[in-house]
Amino acid sequence: MTNSHNPEPLTRDNAAVVLVDHQVGLMTGIRDYSIAELKHNVVGLVKAAKALDLPIVTTTTSAETLWGPAFPELAEALPKHTFIDRTSVNAWDDKRVEQAIRATGRSKLIFAGVSLEVCAAFPAMRAVREGFESYVAVDASGTFNTTKRETALVRLTQAGVVVADGASLMVEILADNASAEAAGVYAALGMDWSILVGQVRRSA
Repeated sequence: MTNSHNPEPLTRDNAAVVLVDHQVGLMTGIRDYSIAELKHNVVGLVKAAKALDLPIVTTTTSAETLWGPAFPELAEALPKHTFIDRTSVNAWDDKRVEQAIRATGRSKLIFAGVSLEVCAAFPAMRAVREGFESYVAVDASGTFNTTKRETALVRLTQAGVVVADGASLMVEILADNASAEAAGVYAALGMDWSILVGQVRRSA
C-alpha cells in the first residue's frame, strides 16, 4: 500500500516542537541509539528550533516519583523553560499540555519522545486526529528494543504521521542556506561542515 500523504512544507510560521519525557530514568533503557548520540540529537533539535524561533513545548511524567527530571543537557539547553509534569500516559490527555500545544498557534507539530512508540507516538497520532499535521523526529526518540522501534514506525505511518530525522525537519524549516539563521542551525545540529554555510551567506 502506498502512503500518498505529502503535506505542505514546514516553515518557521507553521511549525512547533513538542518534546515528551526525555527523562534520566527512561534514557537509561534506550537500546536503539547510544545515550550520547540520543542526547546529541535531542539537544541539537532543541538548539536548532531555538535558532529558528520555533515554539517548544516540553513535558515529563511523574518526575518526582517515577522517571526523574529531564536529562541535564536538555535542561541546560532550555534555561528557565517549564517542563509540564503529568501522570497521563498520552501527553495530549493532560489538559495543560494540550492547551500549551494549541497556544502555539501552529498547525504542524514535530514530536520527539522517550519512548518512541508511546511518548512520541501517542500524542503524535492524537494530533492527527485533532486536525494537526504531525511529524516525529525518530532520531530524537529512542526506545528499548528493535521490535518497539520497527512497530512504532509502521504504526506512525499507518496513522498518517510523517517520520523523519530531526536535522532534516529543521533544514526544511530553514529553507535558505543564505539566511541569517543558517550558521546557527547547522552548528546546533553538530554538522562540522557548517562553515560552508557561512561562505554561502557571505557570497550571497
